[in-house]
Amino acid sequence: MFAAAVRQHRRRLGLTQEELAERTGLSTRGLRKIEAGQVAAPRPATVRLLAGVFGLTGVDRERFCALADPAAPAAREAAVPAQLPLDAAGFAGRADHLQQLSALLADASRQPTAVPVVVLTGAPGVGKTTLAVHWAHLIRDAFPDGQLYVNLRGFDPSRPAVDPADALRGFLNALDVPAAQLPPTVDELAARYRSMLLDRRVLVLLDNIGDAEQVRPLLPAAPGCLAVLTSRTHLTGLVATEGAHPVEVGVMPGQDARRLLAVRLGERRVAAEPRAVDQIVERCAGLPLALAITAARAATRPEQPLARLAGELRDRLGALSDTDAAGDARTVFSWSYRALLPAAARLFRLLSLHPGPDLAAPAAASLAGAPLDATSALLAELTRGHLVTEPHPGRYGFHDLLRAYAAEQALCQDRDGDRREALTRMLDHYLHTAHAGAVLLEPHRVAIDLPPAAGIVTERLADQQQAYDWFTAEKAVLLGLIDHAHRSGHDEHAWQLAWATTEFLQRRGNWHEWAASQQVALEATRRLGNLPQQARAHRNLGRAYTYLRQDEQANAHYLGALRLLEATDDHAGRANAHLNLANLCDRQGRFRPGLDHAEQALALFETAGTRNGVARALNATGWFHSRLGDHRAALACCERALTELRELDDRVGQAHAWDSVGDAHYHLGDLDEATACFDRSLELFREAGDRYYEATILVHLGDAALAAGGRTAAHRAWNRSHDLLAELNDPDPDNTLAGFHLDPRAAQERAG
Repeated sequence: MFAAAVRQHRRRLGLTQEELAERTGLSTRGLRKIEAGQVAAPRPATVRLLAGVFGLTGVDRERFCALADPAAPAAREAAVPAQLPLDAAGFAGRADHLQQLSALLADASRQPTAVPVVVLTGAPGVGKTTLAVHWAHLIRDAFPDGQLYVNLRGFDPSRPAVDPADALRGFLNALDVPAAQLPPTVDELAARYRSMLLDRRVLVLLDNIGDAEQVRPLLPAAPGCLAVLTSRTHLTGLVATEGAHPVEVGVMPGQDARRLLAVRLGERRVAAEPRAVDQIVERCAGLPLALAITAARAATRPEQPLARLAGELRDRLGALSDTDAAGDARTVFSWSYRALLPAAARLFRLLSLHPGPDLAAPAAASLAGAPLDATSALLAELTRGHLVTEPHPGRYGFHDLLRAYAAEQALCQDRDGDRREALTRMLDHYLHTAHAGAVLLEPHRVAIDLPPAAGIVTERLADQQQAYDWFTAEKAVLLGLIDHAHRSGHDEHAWQLAWATTEFLQRRGNWHEWAASQQVALEATRRLGNLPQQARAHRNLGRAYTYLRQDEQANAHYLGALRLLEATDDHAGRANAHLNLANLCDRQGRFRPGLDHAEQALALFETAGTRNGVARALNATGWFHSRLGDHRAALACCERALTELRELDDRVGQAHAWDSVGDAHYHLGDLDEATACFDRSLELFREAGDRYYEATILVHLGDAALAAGGRTAAHRAWNRSHDLLAELNDPDPDNTLAGFHLDPRAAQERAG
């Protein structure tokens, strides 16, 4: 029995349940339930963590894991990440390198306890990443437990290198580790990552490494895994201490270069002008990046003889004979860049101001301060010239070297004032569109005043679904822009962008990202000396910490908001802080203090004359009356709140009020009315896309079903709620669900 095995191994190590919980990152409550046999099918990730802490290997580990739940459905199996980038069409040559890499992998199999680490090194533009990705796709079937990939941006001149801790969080997320269970330090993250890879065969591709220290925490330690690295430096420290195998990637030999041109341009065209092809290969010096741009130029001018292109190369790429490959790439870029029309060249330069990873045409139009149609035509010109890529339809990106070249050209050719204005227009584009999306997601949220914007193109978001879709597509960009705006001195944009993303990040369960963005907002508002917005950032940061179960930090930020607002007449702001504290008290089961905070919020909202706030605070007051046993008082409060919220058409507020009214009816014994109220609440939360509160209401529906004798329906609702919380990376779904139950008997039924 799995429960007995866990108890036996824990005692063998002399650990208490609390000590074992600390070592694994699991909750003490969850471990107690496992040892009590109350968890029928523990998560595979949990089983692996326990096996790793118990030091089990080989047959002992297999037996232990088999005890967990050998009949568990496939849906509960460990995540199998598949993060490799696209293997680009038109790969040619590199047969010697591929053979060398395969030989290294075969040799590594003779050392069953070692993890092979392969480092592809070479100058910029020689195709290290292309080769690494292609080989990874060729051998991925040998790594059935998944492939992980991260671009560490070690040499990106315009963006900071990826912190190893951030890369580890991304990997652990892909390996199905709940976000809130991630430890804080890079060493602990690395330990958890390596534990997750134990007994797995996973390929890890680490791209564009700056130095050995950046990558060491990301190296797997489990036999059967493979690490493939690319870098512009030799990483001799890894070769010396980790036994990494260096593979030097140089320019292409002539035969491979001709093959690349034939693949891109067609065998017939290349065969028709062998002398011109020889000249192109020679003048590109076998540099894959130069060859690719040359081939793109030829492909877009099919009527032009290759001999003419070869002649142009003699003038444009004379520096390719130099050993400095960065200079070679710059020359190649200049050749394509100078062929652009002035408007396209200007757009190319301005695109370097965008932090990436990619952007849509309206954002590019805002950078340029130009109409959308004209900008779309310019983007098409840049794409044809391979100066930008279109990784997804309608979204455009930069190769790292092209971004650096564009930035150099912008510094040389554009005035400082013009670049600042372009950056402001870009930030305005995202801010105004995000603000519109935030209002669509929550119309009754108190909006912020935006600065006037000129010369921008905003996305037209017609409804809530379009807002969700836009936030989903732009999430990485928006999070990067919040930090970018702060670092570039645009603090007003930084905190306003953080405000605009709050509702989306909260509803989607992106609580770590939400906390990080609000931390930037807090720093930005401090630098601006904006006390009301500092208080708002404190409150939003506290909300994020509340969802992350970091109650001490949440409480500190809520109290910080109140301290800042004490000397102001912002009664609504203080009221919101008290509502936040009431919510935290509710989660902690501290109902009397929660009622006090709700009543203080109600009084402050009444003073401020905020109808929506009064209604929400009235609903919270009723909720706490119910928690304290006065269900008729609760019903009176919550029905008044619901009437007001319906008049205001506050649908999210109504969702909460319907839940509170249903709760009161449940405890007064009117189960049919309670169920009807919960159904209406569930409908409104689903309409809002708030999956966390959807999970809450499902528990309440399950409790009502159980009380009415519907045991099967109750368990169905509870199981769906558990699944939703797991999808949201809730740190402890079982513990969270226990807090949602309206009746301890329902909690006992579910646990049993």
